Amino acid sequence: MALTGNGTPVERPWQASVRANTLAYAVSESQSMPIPAILQENLQLPVIAAPMFLVSGTRLVIETCKQGIIGTLPALNARPSSQLDEWLDEIESELTGKKAARFGVMLPVHKSNRRLEQDLDIVIRHRVPLVITAAGHRPDVIAAVHAYGGVVFHDAIHMKHAMKAAEAGVDGIIPICAGGGGNAGTLNPFTFVSQLREQFAGTIVLGGALGAGQHVRAAQLLGADFAYMGTRFIATTEANANPRFKQMILDAQSTDVVYTNKVTGIGASFLRESLLKARLDWGDGARVPDVTVENEEEMIAWRDIWSAGQGVGLIGDAPTVAELARRLKSEYAATFAGHAEVA
Repeated sequence: MALTGNGTPVERPWQASVRANTLAYAVSESQSMPIPAILQENLQLPVIAAPMFLVSGTRLVIETCKQGIIGTLPALNARPSSQLDEWLDEIESELTGKKAARFGVMLPVHKSNRRLEQDLDIVIRHRVPLVITAAGHRPDVIAAVHAYGGVVFHDAIHMKHAMKAAEAGVDGIIPICAGGGGNAGTLNPFTFVSQLREQFAGTIVLGGALGAGQHVRAAQLLGADFAYMGTRFIATTEANANPRFKQMILDAQSTDVVYTNKVTGIGASFLRESLLKARLDWGDGARVPDVTVENEEEMIAWRDIWSAGQGVGLIGDAPTVAELARRLKSEYAATFAGHAEVA
């Protein structure tokens, strides 16, 4: 807050708007946007910082949650599983007693993930509020998380996977649309979210090239409840990313993102420059590796071939998470102010 001449705090207009509107979507009578109560606590902006392979660590999660945004990380980033236990201890220690948003852990539930049971035991012991599943459907995993009061969201790249997840009992679905980083899909968000909202009454988290406060509001207007941001958080001080990776994002345009299945066997988005530096052939004749969670975890190429979404074209700096959050909140609040002026 700013200060007057006599030192009295003065709330800026955007701060008042954020305070009034950032949780309005959770109780609005005009919109059906179901956010589980456990995730509403201290939530200042309907954004989830996506769990990013090798990039998301405890520092990024902690600072994100302190800003009222849900921070997450993949369980497989901690190696071995015992480190996941230590990481969750650290996160809980840093956030307990503070006005912070909730956090989450991603668990690949594919049969090739030999760590699943061990990682799930750790997640249950820590009563992790949000579990994000991917690469398969495990009703028993969902039931185990529900048993302690947690919620489960599932990554999906098309309606078939989304509806299988719904049938399995997940609380939310994350449609990863065209332009997203990592293992994204190719569907347009307008059609994917609209179809999903017609058939699914749970939480929808829209992912795919979102990186500004205006995008958060646009996601809501489509029928989503949260925005899922990954690439924008790679280019922050707290992200555990190689400095060259961050600079590559700052230098890139949307056209510098290549969507291919030639790296892991699953369609994913990568920075063209990193593919060229690694001399990787992503053409039609390139060999497609066998797809397993273990391969994805251990593949050395992942350390030098960097994934990012088309949102790179909008990123021009690498601020702290606190500065990025302030910017996102201000941009989000401005969309409400503009609507009021038009009305």
